[in-house]
Amino acid sequence: MSKKEFFSEFLKQGKNIGSIAPSSKFLVKKMVDPINFENVKCIVEFGPGTGIITLELLRRMPSDSILLAFEINTEFCDTLNQIKDSRIKIICDSAEKLEIYLSKYNIKEVDYIVSSLPFAMIPNQIVNSVLNIAIKVLSKKGAFIQYQYSLNAYKKLKTIFKNVDLNFTPMNIPPAFIFTCTN
Repeated sequence: MSKKEFFSEFLKQGKNIGSIAPSSKFLVKKMVDPINFENVKCIVEFGPGTGIITLELLRRMPSDSILLAFEINTEFCDTLNQIKDSRIKIICDSAEKLEIYLSKYNIKEVDYIVSSLPFAMIPNQIVNSVLNIAIKVLSKKGAFIQYQYSLNAYKKLKTIFKNVDLNFTPMNIPPAFIFTCTN
């Protein structure tokens, strides 16, 4: 999907898309660098959009691992379904249903959750539900990695996770904050 097509999708469904442009390579790097790929068995991605971060995750993941990618935008799901990699499962459903899909794929815990969900545009009840499910399914050594365009989510993340490390990249449209959350 081109940048023009992405922007067009933003105009059609702006309330479900948190950005006017796909993530930059600088943001992608800061989202995936905290991940220790060596022993990864399962990564979950919330809101993969057109798959910019998804492709980098797949590039670095071991051959015996799995990536569950949750996307509610059907146009983006169509784009993601063009990725030819047996490790990825495109799930055109809400992140709130993560536990259902973990059960379906017989996955006991998740090593990392990489999230691009636009918390500022999602009802608070849903954000709380997604975060509570995330902390429940993450392995003890796992991390929840989230980016946002403001610091509004910082306080909420601090109430859920013991440790929230903050990073920033000005090299994105718009500039982004990256939260790496662990227990």
